[in-house]
Amino acid sequence: MFIRTYSWFSSPHMGKNKTAITPGRAEDFPEWYQQVIRAADMAENSETRGCMVIKPWGFAIWENIQSHLDARFKETGHQNAYFPLLIPLSYLEKEAEHAEGFATECAVVTHHRLETVKDEVTGKTRMVPTGKLTEPYVIRPTSETIIGAAFSRWVESYRDLPLLINQWANVMRWEMRPRLFLRTAEFLWQEGHTAHETREEAIVETKLIHQLYEDFLRDHLAIPVVPGEKTETERFPGAERTFTIEAMVQDKKAIQAGTSHYLGQNFAKAQDITFASRDGSEQHVHTTSWGVSTRLIGTLIMAHADDDGLVLPPRVAPQQIVIIPVTPKEETREAVLESCRALAETLRLEQSYAGSPVRVHVDERDFGGGVKKWEWIKKGVPIRLEIGPRDLEGRKVCVQRRDQDPNAKDFIERVEFIRNCSTILAEIQQSLLDRLTAFRDENITECSDFEDFKAHWDGENPGWLLTAWAGSREQEEELSKAHKITIRCLPNGQQEGEETPCVLSGEATRQRAIWGRSY
Repeated sequence: MFIRTYSWFSSPHMGKNKTAITPGRAEDFPEWYQQVIRAADMAENSETRGCMVIKPWGFAIWENIQSHLDARFKETGHQNAYFPLLIPLSYLEKEAEHAEGFATECAVVTHHRLETVKDEVTGKTRMVPTGKLTEPYVIRPTSETIIGAAFSRWVESYRDLPLLINQWANVMRWEMRPRLFLRTAEFLWQEGHTAHETREEAIVETKLIHQLYEDFLRDHLAIPVVPGEKTETERFPGAERTFTIEAMVQDKKAIQAGTSHYLGQNFAKAQDITFASRDGSEQHVHTTSWGVSTRLIGTLIMAHADDDGLVLPPRVAPQQIVIIPVTPKEETREAVLESCRALAETLRLEQSYAGSPVRVHVDERDFGGGVKKWEWIKKGVPIRLEIGPRDLEGRKVCVQRRDQDPNAKDFIERVEFIRNCSTILAEIQQSLLDRLTAFRDENITECSDFEDFKAHWDGENPGWLLTAWAGSREQEEELSKAHKITIRCLPNGQQEGEETPCVLSGEATRQRAIWGRSY
């Protein structure tokens, strides 16, 4: 049940005068987001307009996302492959609706070499494109067309189906207003492409991946999403059906975190992907495509970070535990370091979390303890341990959790922490999910009156609305433009209830829609 409240998502230590990140979320959410990325040393803007450099901490998060998803894809029978970065322009022209959907975002390669030219006035040497290509290439905005061409060569008979392929790659969509991780001209992603004998099999595949994405965000990123189907207006260009997972972040806007598309036979006909059917006739395959990208990292930041920096769910944290040696005196320094190293090794060898050895790092850098502490707070490490000379004597460790106040400490027997560290990590993972689930549910409001619908969007950070909806595509577009909103999805589990009046027309309908502002 979705209920209404307008409370702001808060961390356990909000309300302090000083925080590590300024401005805070409530003051300037977009700038706060950029500052969290900078403070956690995750990424930076590059010299290439609209593109970013993903730094080691940010890329390690992506690697963890990638490894978890890759294992799930392989468990469900998919294989990885790789396809060209450059797509002949003629391939996009074969599927007109698809090409039109990406036309304004395409970067086009028109020449295949450079030659040097000396400027007669300045004497400087310039590089000038030459060798015009017979046919231009588009740097892939997505790979349906180039993969479809390969599928047409690979599929001959129904015995070759289903064909289940995934690609980990980079793509380029010329973004006019870039924002690190959320919208960049070049980004990293996975794109699955499959071919099937029947419509029914293809739709089962589409929904399988849709569910896989929902489970992954909930179980690994601790992000509860609203899964559902896109309206015709919001569908992927060229698709017959698009399924989405929508995440609510802390300013109550929506992020489309992943999509899975049933493409029908549109691309198969454009790319001539045919097969000899069981009765000997020639048929076109039914295809799907689906993907998530480094936008998941932006979603993770906006969902969990607080005014002291990044907050990472343990399952995707590059380091789950960081041990900070406290060495006030040189004569005890080596003993403290040795104890920290020994504890780290014991944790790695004896403890596991989510099926893998616990990831532990000992910070031996020559910096003060306070500097180290706040660096790891801003990086979002789930557990920080401090160990000093007195802790060696008492055989204890000082435990600090990222989901709690940064100054909160708990002194635990060393053996007890070793025994319970996996449980603590699981508690942190669950606490982040519970916190965000409550926030989401408190900010989705059921609405049946059109005047209330219009008034809702006048507020600051208004959250989402759940309404009965039987409107036309034109009416949907008109409302979207008037209030700067979109139907995020027709949510699963909300389409089979009693008929109620459409919020706009009053026509009885079982269809429900979630409306919101989005990134």
